[in-house]
Amino acid sequence: MAVREIRIYPDPILKEVCAEVEADDHEVDALIQDLVDTMIDAGHSVGVAAPQIGVCKRVVVVDVSNSKLGRENNHGLLTMVNPEIIRREGNKTMREGCMSVPDYTGNVDRAESIVVQFNDRDGNRQVINASDFEAVAIQHELDHLDGLLFLDRVSSLKTDIFRRKK
Repeated sequence: MAVREIRIYPDPILKEVCAEVEADDHEVDALIQDLVDTMIDAGHSVGVAAPQIGVCKRVVVVDVSNSKLGRENNHGLLTMVNPEIIRREGNKTMREGCMSVPDYTGNVDRAESIVVQFNDRDGNRQVINASDFEAVAIQHELDHLDGLLFLDRVSSLKTDIFRRKK
């Protein structure tokens, strides 16, 4: 469909809690395709959430299969509608970046493994176990649906935020 412009913090839509997608929402397939196209076009992205392209709906796409951190352990392209984490285990601190916060990265504590349920692009209910980098990427994207950025999850703004090298 289309590569969409990424909204940059402090765009107010990035702080909104997104609405669930209704079963009869016929625009969701086009939204998913725009998210996939935008993620691929970025070249380095492993996920995009709908509010990052200006749509406040509970839809994300995640694909860590082309990342060196996720290459060995992934589910391929995940198209997630109304996703919900139903179990979290362990703890992992990783450096995260975000297309909506392009100048900074930060150390964020996340669950090491998760179980997430969602509807896929075809409307089928899915439940998957994700771990390591894929679990972190999913948690990061799902935060966007609740108006949270990785900046909201760092322990210390003084010690855990880093300016990106240009």
